[in-house]
Amino acid sequence: MAAHRSARGRMVAIAHRAALFGIVWAVLVRLDPAGLTVGAVIVPLAVWTSLRTIPARHPLDLWRLARHLPRFIAGSVAGGIDVARRAFAPSMPLDPDWLRVPVRLSDGARSALGAEISLMPGTLAAGADERDLLVHVLARAGDAEAEIAALEEEITAMVAPAS
Repeated sequence: MAAHRSARGRMVAIAHRAALFGIVWAVLVRLDPAGLTVGAVIVPLAVWTSLRTIPARHPLDLWRLARHLPRFIAGSVAGGIDVARRAFAPSMPLDPDWLRVPVRLSDGARSALGAEISLMPGTLAAGADERDLLVHVLARAGDAEAEIAALEEEITAMVAPAS
């Protein structure tokens, strides 16, 4: 019974990846029929590649992912504005530092966390080991560790297997 549930979970996870990659592809090609035709080959290849690098164990919680998107988009915009402001206003205070942030996520979820950290204002995930992410910050005075912990909790909720 558990093996059947596990196989079903993997199939749902694969379907989620295919849908996500398909939606991203459709947006990128602006629903152009020629682009969608190419996507009929590219999307399955992207799913296959993703499965080779990060095996599907259980599906994403799509509702939590959808609720997370506004934060993701806002963080991306805020990060871009912050870096542009610092680039064009040399008087902006910089106090760069390296943080070692312990995380308890699987490899795939850790990669997602690293990508999101890199979109936060003034932060860049620059490496990882078995336990920690190495994060570069432009200013020590921020609360990057608390923000990273909050992001980790959100990602954990999205990838946690359904009980």
